[in-house]
Amino acid sequence: MHVIFRTLLVLLRARRRPTMTPWESSVVTLRALPTDVDIARHINNGQYFSLFDLGRFDLMARSGLWAQMRKRGWSPVVQSEQITFRRSVTFMTRFQIHTRMIGFDEKCFYFEQRAVVDGEIYVRAHIAGRLLSSAGPVPNAEILGAIRDLGHEVPEDLTVSEELQAWRRDSALPAARKPAPNTW
Repeated sequence: MHVIFRTLLVLLRARRRPTMTPWESSVVTLRALPTDVDIARHINNGQYFSLFDLGRFDLMARSGLWAQMRKRGWSPVVQSEQITFRRSVTFMTRFQIHTRMIGFDEKCFYFEQRAVVDGEIYVRAHIAGRLLSSAGPVPNAEILGAIRDLGHEVPEDLTVSEELQAWRRDSALPAARKPAPNTW
């Protein structure tokens, strides 16, 4: 909730920014604010995921997917995410969030996101997401159909690497309707 105002600002600004396809890279420029940093004066590791949401919202809004999702009653959710740190983004440092959709597997679509300072990658994350409707998960074929309905061409090969697919499969919890007992 603490990035709700930034989220609204990103969505409002996206209306005035150039449109893009879902396959292009979105870039959002931010500054590491007091609400982003921890006692070590750098962005808290958990905060990156909230900030990366902003990049995905910008990409979805500028490509028309956000409006299309809302019209169809779809809601985005994260299924899995992984992050790797190279350097710390420190208090009041200006940085960019680079976001691009990199493909699909049988269940999810994937984004790669980066925190970049002065052209250098400081942090990289991969996010596997789904869209949900009142009837349950939206099949990838419907998502790609919605992208085509917006007039965007869909690349022929949208398969993500086997490494990313294995990461998502190997780290997945049981489905929500199956038991997942906490035994330790």
